[in-house]
Amino acid sequence: MELAIAHETIARWQFGITTVYHFLFVPLTISLAAIVAGLETAWVRTGKEKYFHATKFWGKLFLINIAMGVVTGIVQEFQFGMNWSDYSRFVGDVFGAPLAMEALIAFFFESTFIGLWIFGWDKLPKKLHCACIWMVALGTVLSSYFILAANSWMQHPVGYTIDPATGKAQLTDIVPVLFQDTTVTVVLHTLTAAFLTGAAFMVGIASFHLWKAKRRPGSAAPEKVAVMRTSLRLGLVLAVVFGLGTALSGDELAKVMFRQQPMKMAAAEALWDTKAPAPFSIFAVGDVGKGHNSVELEVPGVLSFLANSDFSSSVPGINDTAEAEAAKYGGDPKDYIPSIFVTYWGFRLMIGFGMTSFVAGVIGLWTTRKKRFLAPEFRTGDTEVPRLMLTPQRELGPLLTKWSWRIGVLTMGFPLIANSFGWIFTEMGRQPWAVFGLMTTADAVSPNVGVGTQIGALATFTTLYAVLAVVEVRLLVKYAKAGPVTDERPPEKDPSLRGPAPDDDADKPLAFAY
Repeated sequence: MELAIAHETIARWQFGITTVYHFLFVPLTISLAAIVAGLETAWVRTGKEKYFHATKFWGKLFLINIAMGVVTGIVQEFQFGMNWSDYSRFVGDVFGAPLAMEALIAFFFESTFIGLWIFGWDKLPKKLHCACIWMVALGTVLSSYFILAANSWMQHPVGYTIDPATGKAQLTDIVPVLFQDTTVTVVLHTLTAAFLTGAAFMVGIASFHLWKAKRRPGSAAPEKVAVMRTSLRLGLVLAVVFGLGTALSGDELAKVMFRQQPMKMAAAEALWDTKAPAPFSIFAVGDVGKGHNSVELEVPGVLSFLANSDFSSSVPGINDTAEAEAAKYGGDPKDYIPSIFVTYWGFRLMIGFGMTSFVAGVIGLWTTRKKRFLAPEFRTGDTEVPRLMLTPQRELGPLLTKWSWRIGVLTMGFPLIANSFGWIFTEMGRQPWAVFGLMTTADAVSPNVGVGTQIGALATFTTLYAVLAVVEVRLLVKYAKAGPVTDERPPEKDPSLRGPAPDDDADKPLAFAY
């Protein structure tokens, strides 16, 4: 018995580490692809060089991020056969369908068009080149949709039947799998959170460069400051828009969660007993063994509204829900109670860190309104140059102190933390189920993989990911601190209108330079 528990625990730790690590890159990939596409579109439409330089700069960071995301994602999928073979046998016909669609459709868009975009700057017409990055952005969204559809099926299985001969789940209808309310709501919430992540990423890096330029006037090229001004304002707008979208989609997801997994809702609020109206918990310290909270600070009626859009409705508590699930599926009611500590605090950390970036975006837009963070622009030829280097520091506005810029930099990490705790809450709150109502996590583990093998794999993956994390961070920091390369000139005219170029580079060594 103890060996079986250790077997399951190690498998869960390994998959949890892989998933959380992988999901650090996914939101940035989704958001940066679309942001870079938008910036290149602005350059194609206006011809302003600041948009071209911004496209190249943020595109470079996007490429670093997507490379790491692909590597970790492949390893994650292999674990279904390594540690969760019984799960794969049971639901492979259903779960594998959206994953196959992701590989055949979404990954095709990403891998094909990203190559054209990287190597086609001087070879494709500008509009066609811009269309390539939009196709990459579409591919990232489709990829997330199919993967989230598979995960949503684990949360709320639909469109299947159980084969009486084999006892396996078989797909009967792909439409509800792809378009059930769980999938649609989760996709909206994940995508808005992804764009909030990308917005905070832009705000953080732009804040660093603008604060450095403000402290040392003349240290940054005017063109570089222009790129960072544009990036900061764009990031702040996106943070406000998608921060609000994350909150609204999260509210709708909470209602779906209440209907489909009442235990997860109760665990998120440490609501032990059924209450009408049900309060929203701000702080609680509970006694799991006795099934109640010893300390709690609550706001009356708010949980009822989150669950039912009604401040007076009843919300079932942990104890009653566990009794109901035990009566339906058998066993001890305590077996159906997830980790209250993890779900309760994971839910709060997800909301807290996510909404902090939204608030920072609102404050940032207010303090930088009418371009108060920099002096007005003057024109030199066709290049917009801010008069930052000519402006005394005291004229840049009393609101924008060094703490304002530091908060902007710190904001960069908040959505990443929120995303991680969001996934932890989503998966831990479903326990003890691997597929809700159909298969427990204990039954999903590979039966023939030894504990020693699992420990070795866990140590190997953790060490490898730690090394990759160092590489990733160093690369991002190196190119983020360097800023945009503003002495690079965009293609002067459409490559399709030019004649064949002279073969001046025929004898030069090949080199990759984005």
